[in-house]
Amino acid sequence: MIKQELPPPPPNMPETHDTIRTTTSSQNDASQVSNVLILMTGGTICSVKSTSGLIPAGNFLETCMSSRPSFNDGSTPSTFPVITSDSIAAPIPHKALTTPLSEYGRRIRYCVYEFTPLLDSSAVDASVWLKIVTLIWRNYDAFDGFVVLHGTDTMAYSASALSFLLQDLGKPVVLTGSQRPMGELQNDSTDNLLGSLILAGHFCIPEVTLYFNYQLFRGNRATKISATAYDAFASPNLPPLATITATGVHVRWDLINRLDPSRTFSPPLTLNLGSAHVAFVRIFPGITPLLLRTILDARTNTRGLVLESFGAGNIPNTPGPNGEPGLVDVLAEAVKRGVVVVNITQCLNGNVSPLYAPAVRLAEAGVLLGYDMTGEAALTKLSYLLATKGESNKEVKRLMAVSLRGELTRGKEVWFGKGHPPSGVGARSRL
Repeated sequence: MIKQELPPPPPNMPETHDTIRTTTSSQNDASQVSNVLILMTGGTICSVKSTSGLIPAGNFLETCMSSRPSFNDGSTPSTFPVITSDSIAAPIPHKALTTPLSEYGRRIRYCVYEFTPLLDSSAVDASVWLKIVTLIWRNYDAFDGFVVLHGTDTMAYSASALSFLLQDLGKPVVLTGSQRPMGELQNDSTDNLLGSLILAGHFCIPEVTLYFNYQLFRGNRATKISATAYDAFASPNLPPLATITATGVHVRWDLINRLDPSRTFSPPLTLNLGSAHVAFVRIFPGITPLLLRTILDARTNTRGLVLESFGAGNIPNTPGPNGEPGLVDVLAEAVKRGVVVVNITQCLNGNVSPLYAPAVRLAEAGVLLGYDMTGEAALTKLSYLLATKGESNKEVKRLMAVSLRGELTRGKEVWFGKGHPPSGVGARSRL
């Protein structure tokens, strides 16, 4: 079950898209097998037509995978014991299939665990994230990698949330889905699922990733950009971690997060991100301070706010029609009450920075820079920190500016306080 891969290219190598293949004792040795657990949450990939539109359907392994030669080498099916409850003494056997031998001299043996009920991804919430985390933790030692089948609408949110929840992850977790059901003649499901299996079963990429249309993205850097196109996802501020082409799998090993060998996989199994009470507001022309004040009202128990602002981090501060405080003033009041506010850009690419006066006013009001985080990453990271750090807003604010799982790139630091800037903040950037 132990996978080996060639070491990453030395730092001084100019080539950044080397194809790295797993190695075995013999490239023709069919006994080399990786074990992968597929978690089926629902989504388009398993959906069928009904009078109410497409709905997720069960028995995915039998109806969609066993009859396809690329997913079944025809060997006698065996079973995998999957631990589905806290009673580890009674794992439930699941039918397993094996892929044909890959070009890397390895087969992938896998089984499918289906959620009950199967979900349209619009119904995914923090409880589903916790269930995925728990299933991976319970079966962590028995499998080399994990594939999560998921609807596309909220896949980027789930990929971001799982990246924070699966702390000290040492194995691949790949989320994928499709724009067309696998049961239809023309679909993108087959390639998305097979590519995910190849990556999870052959390459030691110990991150939560999202694979779609031959590209593997860091999960907390991905965002959905199309409701209909097969290239439905993008990673605007970070190149793909891997791509699959006619010449094989090309991995950017220089971008892969490496696990600290001194740490062990220890996800928080009782953490409910839904308890963090984080809101998300997209600024638009004409937004009133009253609307923002209503969202931030103390009675709503809002503890965090992700603010999607214009351009490089700008919002207006026009007073209300009756002279009420402007948006920045409303945010400053909320920050004083302990609400953590994070500013990110509405733009698909780029980052927020105190370049213009409106963004400087926000920073002076205590609003945090979200750098180049996606909305999905900012929302789930803030929820994760508020849920884990309790009432320690100081620590939450500090960690929002730290790249925990490769979710952000920090630019030049700007100091808005009095006196000398703290360590790590360049004096030249002091305002």
